[in-house]
Amino acid sequence: MRRKISVYVDVELWERFKKHAVERVVGASRLLEELIREELGDYVDEALGAVAGSDSYELDFDPVEPKGPVSQFVRETRDERERGLLGQ
Repeated sequence: MRRKISVYVDVELWERFKKHAVERVVGASRLLEELIREELGDYVDEALGAVAGSDSYELDFDPVEPKGPVSQFVRETRDERERGLLGQ
């Protein structure tokens, strides 16, 4: 089920986003949905389910100790992804 929503976005940023969607030959709504799914980790879950052959799988890994402020790393990673999506 899909629902129409309203959000407030900087006008210049929205125009750049729509242009980027056109260049990728995808609708702005569809691209926004993809970005939301990516942000929420839905694609990772779907990919792991496909590899595991079912919806039941377990991740096993050793935690990594951060070497600096995690929030700064997350912000830099998100900014880098945004620049890539907007072709900057």
